[in-house]
Amino acid sequence: MALTNFQYDLILRGFEEKQRKNRRLLEERTAYVLSHVKGYRELSDSVASVSTSAGKRLLSGDDHALDKLRDMLRELSARKGKLLEDAGLPADYLNPVWECPDCRDTGFTENGVKCHCFRQAVITLLYEQSGIREMLENENFSTLSYDYYAGEDLSRFKNTVITCRNFISHFNSDYHNLFFYGTVGTGKSFLSGCVAKELIDSGHPVIYFSASGLFDLLARAKFDYKSLEDLRGEYEDLFSCDLLIIDDLGTEYTNNLVNSELFSLINERHLKHKATIISTNLSLEDFRNRYSDRIFSRITSNYEICKLTGPDIRMYKKRLENRK
Repeated sequence: MALTNFQYDLILRGFEEKQRKNRRLLEERTAYVLSHVKGYRELSDSVASVSTSAGKRLLSGDDHALDKLRDMLRELSARKGKLLEDAGLPADYLNPVWECPDCRDTGFTENGVKCHCFRQAVITLLYEQSGIREMLENENFSTLSYDYYAGEDLSRFKNTVITCRNFISHFNSDYHNLFFYGTVGTGKSFLSGCVAKELIDSGHPVIYFSASGLFDLLARAKFDYKSLEDLRGEYEDLFSCDLLIIDDLGTEYTNNLVNSELFSLINERHLKHKATIISTNLSLEDFRNRYSDRIFSRITSNYEICKLTGPDIRMYKKRLENRK
């Protein structure tokens, strides 16, 4: 898991906010009890006087002072709990409030290990920053179906699914990239989503962009100086996230700037051994004609090429829905 400093700080600030919120809640509860539960303030005050007296006895040589103090504190605690219950409140109403008792909302257990809630916070953040949370609710391996394919189309789809599963299982040990191409609606974006969900769920930063959205960001980062600071984190994440997905490459307006920015991006990620998945509806020949030779060379040399063919599944599903 390779979080950026910004992402790590963002998660820690979330835990700090939990602690502040729960401290305020406890303060509000305490103020309510002291003003509404008769006798509770006096019992609370007696804890301090009892502790002071025990300290004096301990200093004077009373070896049983600590045992007596523990007994008295247990008795006072029981009496305080009884007062709360008589007032219609839980006996533990004034106990410290934590959303996660395992780490007390710090994100770390007592031995310094990241708590399970910290790992969940990472995954939640990664989903939010991936840009495809809603898409992945429906497009993942649990909804994968071979029913829309037959013959050679089915064989290609099955082989690509195996390639995707291998990509995931070896993600931490092997650097590799995927390039999906073929006709419209044959599952390229769907399989990208399947991979994305598995990696996000295992704590890997994944960023998804449509081609048009990607080049809009790159253009703004290059020319929109007023927004440069706001875009800096998102722009840097393009080059450093564990997996970048570029969907529907070829649907954007292409010019020399697009070619230059695309090459810089995929080349920089290749040098850093950061994985990339690219999908396009273009044939390999059209792709080569549309983009520069050096882009085509980088992809054919460093990406596993997967061809998908068959009917347009989105249109097929829409026709089925219209028949209902």
